[in-house]
Amino acid sequence: MSRGRWTRQIILLETELRISTPARLGVLSDTHALTARSSVTMECVYAFFRRAQVDLILHAGDAGGAAVLSALRQIAAVAVVRGNADPLDLIDTLPDRVRIEIGSQTLLLLHGHHGKTALATARAAASPEIDVIVFGHSHRPLIEKKNGTLLFNPGSPTERRWNPHFGIGLIAVSDEGIAPDLILFDDPRHLVNVTP
Repeated sequence: MSRGRWTRQIILLETELRISTPARLGVLSDTHALTARSSVTMECVYAFFRRAQVDLILHAGDAGGAAVLSALRQIAAVAVVRGNADPLDLIDTLPDRVRIEIGSQTLLLLHGHHGKTALATARAAASPEIDVIVFGHSHRPLIEKKNGTLLFNPGSPTERRWNPHFGIGLIAVSDEGIAPDLILFDDPRHLVNVTP
């Protein structure tokens, strides 16, 4: 330990899940849900995921607090990873990665903060064994292919930062393939008009 500075050792953890197909996944990241404005936004997101009748919700880190995850669990099962800006209670209990077998498809969920950029981290994790990588950290919505792996970043529903839109996502998974969909919006109230 260095003088005057407390350091902690973080152990990288990976969790594995299995679900059957077909499955509809709700996807979000970087909710940082700690403000009154964020609460209003999240209520719109919760309502959207309910209407979409998602089977599983993926949260790619920086939830901002356990209350967000509890609210999501009222809608569907939740797979979540820790982010670099999460509170200590989440950092201490959540894994860095979750590997999900969905029928014949393999999905990897991570935040993206263990590299130079979130996109570089996701690209480095791409491999023939992984069909989809869901990540966050950059708040930048993205769908890209790298070596046959689909890279999916939903953006953030609460902090767009330098990006033109807020974002969440849906991913339909079957044994035949994967259909990703970014839902981008300027105002969370616009989600009411989006048909899942």
